[in-house]
Amino acid sequence: MRTVAFHTLGCKLNFAETSTLERAFVKDGFEVLPFEAAADVYVINTCSVTENADKECRKLVGSIHKKNEQSLICLIGCYAQLKPAEIAAIPGVDIVLGASEKFNLLQFVKSYQRDSLPLVHACEVEAADTFVGSYSLGSRTRAFLKVQDGCDYTCSYCTIPLARGFSRSDGMDNILRQVDQIVASGVKEIVLTGVNIGDFGKGENGNKKHEHTFLELLQRLDLETSVERFRISSIEPNLLSDAIIEFVAASRAFVPHFHIPLQSGSDAVLRKMRRRYLTDLYRNRLNRILALMPDACIGVDVITGFPGETEEDFQITHNFLHELDISYLHVFTYSERENTDAALMPLSVAKGIRKERNARLRNLSAKKLHYFYQKQIGKTFPVLWEADNKDGIMTGFTPNYVKVGSPYNPAKINTVSRVALNKLSPNWVEGIEFEHELNSLDMFEKISI
Repeated sequence: MRTVAFHTLGCKLNFAETSTLERAFVKDGFEVLPFEAAADVYVINTCSVTENADKECRKLVGSIHKKNEQSLICLIGCYAQLKPAEIAAIPGVDIVLGASEKFNLLQFVKSYQRDSLPLVHACEVEAADTFVGSYSLGSRTRAFLKVQDGCDYTCSYCTIPLARGFSRSDGMDNILRQVDQIVASGVKEIVLTGVNIGDFGKGENGNKKHEHTFLELLQRLDLETSVERFRISSIEPNLLSDAIIEFVAASRAFVPHFHIPLQSGSDAVLRKMRRRYLTDLYRNRLNRILALMPDACIGVDVITGFPGETEEDFQITHNFLHELDISYLHVFTYSERENTDAALMPLSVAKGIRKERNARLRNLSAKKLHYFYQKQIGKTFPVLWEADNKDGIMTGFTPNYVKVGSPYNPAKINTVSRVALNKLSPNWVEGIEFEHELNSLDMFEKISI
C-alpha cells in the first residue's frame, strides 16, 4: 500500500491535523493522491458537530467502498471518538481511531492485517491528555497552526469536550519553532487555531494551570517571528479582552479580522446554552474593536432552532445582529447531539422552522457582507493573492478579509500588491492594482485615494 488520499470534514483545526498526518505518510514513502483518485488507503478526518457532518461521513465511505472494495478505509477524529462502534459498523470501514490514537495512524496502517472485524482504538476522552502540534501546508498561501486543543466549557449543546477532551496547549517555544518551519516553506499568512483558542496556556507542558496567556503568545509571535500576517481564528467573546483588542490594533502582523461566536442574541437562550456571556458583553467587545479598528472585519457564529427558542427569541436575535456593525454570519441549524443536556430539553423547535430561520439569517449575512464591502470602496489595501483560478479570475484577501478578484496571473500567486478597491462584483471586489509588490514593512499601510 503506497498511495493514500485524505479528506477533512469540519474545522480549521482538523485541516491542520490532516496536513500533519499527510506529511508523515509522505516522509514514509507514500504518494498522496486527490481523494477522488483510486488510492490504496483512504483517510477521513471526521467531524461530529452537526448531524450533516455524520451523514457526509457515511456517504463518503459508501462512495469509496463502491469504487474499490480492496482499499483500506480509515476514519479518525471527533466522530470516531464519540461513536467508534457505530462507525465500525459502516460497511467498508477498516480502521477507527479516536482523539489520541489518530496521531499514530501511519503505524496502524502499516501493521494492519485485514480480517473480518475493523480495528477500533478510541480511549476514554479523559485519557486524551497530550498535545500534538500540527499545522497545514498546501497550495494555499495561508497555513493553519494549532496552538490549543480541547475545551473545559460545558455548553449544553456541544459535543466537542466529549470528542477532544480538556483544554490543553502547545508549548510556547514549540509554536515559535513551527512558525519558523511554516515561514521557510514560503507561506505568508498563518491562522492561529484551536478549540477554545482564548484559553491558550492551560495544559501547556502538562501543567493544568495557565503557564502563559493568549496575549503573551500574540506578543511573542509579533515580536519574534517574520510572518507577514497572523489571523486569529474563532475566539470566545468573554476571552477577547480589551488588552488583546488593543494589542491587535497596534501590532506589526496581526490583522484586523475577528471571528466571535454569539450563538444567540437572546439572553434567555444564551443562559439555556450555558454560554459564558450575555449580549451586553458581546456588544461591548464589538464596540471596542471598531473604536480602534474602524475597518475591522467581524464574523459571527449563530445557531437557529435551539430548544425553546420562540419566534420572539429569534426576532430578538435577528434584530440584535441587524443592529451590530458586523461583516458576515456563519449560521448553523441546531441538531440534537447525543449525551448533551440540550438534547433532553423540552420545547423542541420543528426542523422546518429551524431551517426557515437559518435562511432568514443567511439573507441577513449576505446584506451585511455587501454593506461591509461597500464601505471599503475607495480605500487601498495590500492584497495577498491565492492560487485559485475560477473562470480566469484569481482572488486574494486584504488584511481585513475583503475578497478581491483579478485576472488570473500565476506570477502573482503568494505575492502581495497594493490594490485600490473601486467596484463591487457579485462574489468579490474589483480594484486597481499598483505595480510593485509590498514588503512586510508596509504590509498594513492604508492609503486613501
